[in-house]
Amino acid sequence: MTEKEKSMVDPSFEPDFRQIIPEGDDRERSVCGHCGFVDYQNPKIVVGSVVTFEEQVVLCRRAIEPRKGYWTLPAGYLELGESVEEGAIREAWEEARAQIKIDRVLAIYSVPRISQVQVMFRARLLDEAISAGPESEEVMLCSFEDVPWPEIAFPSAGWALRQWHETRHAETFAPFANPVDGL
Repeated sequence: MTEKEKSMVDPSFEPDFRQIIPEGDDRERSVCGHCGFVDYQNPKIVVGSVVTFEEQVVLCRRAIEPRKGYWTLPAGYLELGESVEEGAIREAWEEARAQIKIDRVLAIYSVPRISQVQVMFRARLLDEAISAGPESEEVMLCSFEDVPWPEIAFPSAGWALRQWHETRHAETFAPFANPVDGL
């Protein structure tokens, strides 16, 4: 019987999670003392895109924390049941009301200090009519030279913009990872 089933049968039942190293494992996990269920904590997956239209990129000014008021790329957490491509398309719509076509994977970044893996795509804007979604104060199309670099919200957004710029005319390239000096 699962913890949820036990709590439905006996409303007074409370799981007893403890931090222990399960047999055959090499690190502490949250384990139920009643049934041995291991509650694995795994990194969050972030998906996003460098979206372009005629050599300009879509930037979103964040309306939420963290880094409210700073500029970033349309990106966010992957939802259950989504492919990484579906998530990136959804995030572009939610943040910039942008309809996009994914070109290819641009980069995969590891950000262990905040337990994230970020999958960034190179994408094309299908319609230049963009507007701020609920998580953006404003959106803009700007050239690479006009990116407000001091106001970029996250290091990975800057990495992706620079890596897009480096490969913007390339048909094929290996996906990037964190820059050597990145973390």
